[in-house]
Amino acid sequence: MTAAAPQAHARPSAPAKTQRRWLWYAIVGVPLAGIAGVVLLVVLSVLLLWAGGRVLPGVAVAGIPVGGMTAESAAAVLLETWNGRGVILRDGAAVYPVAADVLGITLDGYGSAESAMNYGRADGGLAGFMRAVLSQADLAPVASFDASTFAAGLAEVAPHIEVLPRNAGVQFVNGEVQPRAAVDGRLIDIAATLRQFEQEDAVDLADGVIDLVMYTVAPEVTDAAPVVAAARALLANALEIRVYNPVTNQDIYWTALPEEWGTWLTAAPASEQPTGFGLAVDTGVVRAYLETQASSLPTTTYLDFDEATQAVQNVVVSGRTEVAIRAFNRDRQHLVQAGETITSIAWDYGVPYLYIERANSGLSDGLSVGQTIAIPSADMFLEFPVVPDKRIEVSISEQRVRVYENGGLKWDWVASTGINSSPTWPGIYQIISHEPNAYAANWDLWMPDFMGVYRPIPGADFTNGFHGFPTRGGSQLLWTNSLGTRVTYGCILISDDHIRQLYDWAGEGVVVEIKP
Repeated sequence: MTAAAPQAHARPSAPAKTQRRWLWYAIVGVPLAGIAGVVLLVVLSVLLLWAGGRVLPGVAVAGIPVGGMTAESAAAVLLETWNGRGVILRDGAAVYPVAADVLGITLDGYGSAESAMNYGRADGGLAGFMRAVLSQADLAPVASFDASTFAAGLAEVAPHIEVLPRNAGVQFVNGEVQPRAAVDGRLIDIAATLRQFEQEDAVDLADGVIDLVMYTVAPEVTDAAPVVAAARALLANALEIRVYNPVTNQDIYWTALPEEWGTWLTAAPASEQPTGFGLAVDTGVVRAYLETQASSLPTTTYLDFDEATQAVQNVVVSGRTEVAIRAFNRDRQHLVQAGETITSIAWDYGVPYLYIERANSGLSDGLSVGQTIAIPSADMFLEFPVVPDKRIEVSISEQRVRVYENGGLKWDWVASTGINSSPTWPGIYQIISHEPNAYAANWDLWMPDFMGVYRPIPGADFTNGFHGFPTRGGSQLLWTNSLGTRVTYGCILISDDHIRQLYDWAGEGVVVEIKP
């Protein structure tokens, strides 16, 4: 019997588990490949950063982000931002911005950029580099500073930061004078701040903040009770301030009511109580008041605030409530017109022409139409403190001398002034000297009761002034019959009787106005 042939069988299909494995590859494998790509991209980026010339991400210098920048870009950004931002001076919670160059601090932009570039590369190899990539860093800048400039800069900004000690004083509250407590001062210890900065500059500059070393100063007077009674008497009146302009002969009056100027008062230290009155003023507050008031003055007029503040202080210390302060006048500008000469301009302005020449270089070469020249203020001739309530006026055209006291005419006398070739020059001047018998060598004249008024030549000893009838050669009496005509060599002649009265009445500082 022959054996039967075997039957053919179909190949069985893949089991279901194999199908699921391929489906998992399809679902999971593709994202894994994507993640691997991202990781690869990160690794490549890190390698590029490692090999390339850019600062690592997350790096800043003194709070200024420079991550991903080239050294050149980082240096430019650091310098621009640093110079615009400056540094901060800090006293506790109070902060004061100041330009870095004021303190002598100079940022090394390229050095700081190089420091940022080296971060993560200098040590630790690739692993350290990877750790640096994943971290944040704020580096201290590379900077230099000059110690003397630092100290000078602190001294410059100190007035804007410090609180000065305030003596105990008085205050005006609801119409009543009451004691005002003393206040400690808080000042910058410049030397200690400098030493601290020298030790910790990297720390300070990392955040751009420099901590100030401060110290406390106690006021000299801590008890105002002894001066309350004096203040009550003083504050029964307003403070009257007279602003006197000796050039224009005009007055402006300011009135500070008790409730206002009472806030200026302090108790004076014993060393500043020559009269025993015991009161002084807060000069800073007084100056601020005067500066505010002066803003309403004409633009051609100004005050010397140091002088004016001292005048207020002197009055209060003496227990008075009326003070006179002087106003000053600015130089003027003149536009030269056709036909004008330096002499005619000087005559019109009342300034001897040599003073105008001295104020304008090259003026001796001549004038040109349309040229602008400076006319010095008449204040330059008022070298003594002015006497507000006395004034002498000389009229060249009338040949008269008029003397005023407290605004009223005291004397009116005939006079003689200078001849055309040696004129008496108009202007605002002052009594500057007294000589019982002065000698003029140019004309061999002895002039009795001479009072100097002005020097026609800048810097010279030669002086024009008032005098009585002169003598020549020791005996010849001149011009006794010439009063009322122009006969002198520039001085103002009045009779012997009148000059003796004027000589005794007009001290140095009395203003003399000579009119054309």
